[in-house]
Amino acid sequence: MGMEMITNVSEYEKLAKEKLPKMVYDYYASGAEDQWTLRENREAFARILFRPRILIDVSSINMATNILGFDVSMPIMIAPTAMQKMAHPEGEFATARAAASAGTIMTLSSWATSSVEEVNSVGPGIRFFQLYVYKDRNIVRQLVKRAEMAGFKAIALTVDTPRLGRREADIKNRFVLPPHLVLKNFEALDLGTMDKTDDSGLAAYVAGQVDQSLCWEDVKWLQTITSLPILVKGVMTAEDTRLSIENGAAGIIVSNHGARQLDYVPATISCLEEVVREAKGRLPVFLDGGVRRGTDVFKALALGAAGVFIGRPVLYSLAVDGEAGVRKMLQMMRDELELAMALSGCASLRDITRAHVLTDGDRIRRARL
Repeated sequence: MGMEMITNVSEYEKLAKEKLPKMVYDYYASGAEDQWTLRENREAFARILFRPRILIDVSSINMATNILGFDVSMPIMIAPTAMQKMAHPEGEFATARAAASAGTIMTLSSWATSSVEEVNSVGPGIRFFQLYVYKDRNIVRQLVKRAEMAGFKAIALTVDTPRLGRREADIKNRFVLPPHLVLKNFEALDLGTMDKTDDSGLAAYVAGQVDQSLCWEDVKWLQTITSLPILVKGVMTAEDTRLSIENGAAGIIVSNHGARQLDYVPATISCLEEVVREAKGRLPVFLDGGVRRGTDVFKALALGAAGVFIGRPVLYSLAVDGEAGVRKMLQMMRDELELAMALSGCASLRDITRAHVLTDGDRIRRARL
């Protein structure tokens, strides 16, 4: 299948698997333990059906939206994924350029193989910075300051990783960052490399560096060291939604870390409504995990998300065709969302309502009636 024959986002994964070294593909593709949540992140979308409305003027479809005060072309953004130069030599540079040309937001991983300064150098674009909190708070202070100086507009604080989830492929492969690459944001701090171990090298690195004592007080502390809005990434419950609001979060990303942390948590799309209900419009709620089609994006928006973030498809399309691959992947997602809106009778994002979808819960309630 040539590049010109790629007709949907999922096709990039098969091509990436053929192209990438096994250790790298396995690292990107795998989930935690039995990978039940990995499958469920996709399957839960498949159980949500549409209630399309007809005979509505959809001759012009507007997908533009505003995210934390920034105008974007569509509610489809790029999630943080680590070590993109393992996928393609241009890595995060290619992704940053593709995101900017698509008029959308890129989130840069703490564990990028390009630094915040390097990514800023590709030119204008709205970028968020994903943060892991290291035990040494001076490192955190420095990193946040550098992201701010490099023009990043928000911090996505990952809160579901006090320890790295058990990813058995990485243990089997003894995953380690390839020797020619470095975690660029930490290079000058001598924390840019990881050692090969009998386990996952990344798991060992996390155990040594990432702070397991991270708690709500630290979310407050973060606000004292930066003026950037803080998105809490990894919320799955109403309880933690309430606490996010109480502790000054600017937004929430409903995420299960691409099913890479705790297995047997529900799919993110299954947690979304609970979080949205508790948020009561006080802050935007976003979603990542398993988004592969424009129909998935529509479903998330119908259930109250302000936008979605896409992870693995970025890595796969990057591996297959570099910047052009990521651009095409984003364009396909955009085109599919536009079509789903037209066929559901929604000319703009604000026309998408809860009544446009039918969930398992709705079916059960209807059966009771």
